[in-house]
Amino acid sequence: MPRRPVPGEKPLYWVGSAKKDLLGFPETVKDNIGIALSVAQFGGKHPAAKPWRGEGPGVLEIVEDHAGDTFRAVYTIRFLEAVYVLHAFQKKSPKGIKTAQHDVELISQRLKQARLDYQERYGRERPSPEGDGFSGNA
Repeated sequence: MPRRPVPGEKPLYWVGSAKKDLLGFPETVKDNIGIALSVAQFGGKHPAAKPWRGEGPGVLEIVEDHAGDTFRAVYTIRFLEAVYVLHAFQKKSPKGIKTAQHDVELISQRLKQARLDYQERYGRERPSPEGDGFSGNA
């Protein structure tokens, strides 16, 4: 049985294989990303969360380093009533610090899927009054 949400907590939805992928991360990485996502569910922004470049406002990433590897989770807070985790991956770009094009394209595709899912669950898309879906502290 799923747990009951706490007052003020937005539901968290996973797009594609994001949850399965995250569950394959090391325990400390999963814990830290989980805490950051929980902060987002309550309308806040964790210090480890930063804007994801390329999709505009309301799409953020959490970057965690562990044992020489880098892990990322990308999520969106564009929607007033929910948080969507779009992708979770271990960064393995062949070109230094740049994110692999496959991951960039997958995030864009999953953001579109999240928008459709949100519209099915809640009706039309309803962004926050600030227009970026984020009504917490920046």
